[in-house]
Amino acid sequence: MTLLEKSPVETAPAVTPPVVTPHHPAHSVPGSTASDLLAAMASAPPGRQRSRLRDRAIEAWLPLARHLAHRYSGRGEPTDDLVQTATVGLIKAVDKFDPERGVDFAGYAIPTIIGEIKRHFRDRTWSVRVPRRLQELRLAITEANSTLTHSLGRSPTVPDIAVHLGISEEDVLEGLEGARAYNATSLSTPISADGTTELGDTLGGEDHEYEIAETRVALGPALATLDEREQRILTLRFYGNLTQSQIADQIGISQMHVSRLLTKALGKLRRQLAD
Repeated sequence: MTLLEKSPVETAPAVTPPVVTPHHPAHSVPGSTASDLLAAMASAPPGRQRSRLRDRAIEAWLPLARHLAHRYSGRGEPTDDLVQTATVGLIKAVDKFDPERGVDFAGYAIPTIIGEIKRHFRDRTWSVRVPRRLQELRLAITEANSTLTHSLGRSPTVPDIAVHLGISEEDVLEGLEGARAYNATSLSTPISADGTTELGDTLGGEDHEYEIAETRVALGPALATLDEREQRILTLRFYGNLTQSQIADQIGISQMHVSRLLTKALGKLRRQLAD
């Protein structure tokens, strides 16, 4: 079977660290690169100077955050929201980065920012909220689908995915079913060739006939308690849509007599249905 489309998030390539623009004053920073700002911030004592260095470091690395955010634009989320999410990830990376570990900041920040973007897609972009376990399972199935398609040379089956992920086939099917909640189709979507019929037109509405179904079932025995003339008058009035004068002409009695018989018959029916 063919599995779902690829996940809305992917691993971004390494990005060359940006350089601080010349209009930023040095503020006793030993050098002009963004990495130097982080080193100076780490060695500065808590206070106003450290806060200024932190702000400058975040601003200096903003091009990296914007670059990663734009990689995921056009996937159903506004670019401004993605940039904001990536910036949150950048701030977390700046606050938690430790230069003494000997790790390049870009190598540390990129996974942090991408992780924040992934969480944004996971938590904000599902049309119908499903448990996080199914959201993560959907991503795992999508990645397994891509890997197995390449290695097997064909679209993987449910058993292939189950073996690859070490889970049961039922879990795979549950993940695939949950993945259907990621996107929703608008009820205004045209479904006919001429565009005159929309998806919403095919949905059923409330059937008020069900409300009187029980009454109709009980009406048969109630009608059987009326005499033949009363039944004929009711049939001509409510099924034939004749006026009382027209009924009187057919039966050969006065219109006033028809009115009395009609009132009497309806009274009998009400009592029968009320019992």
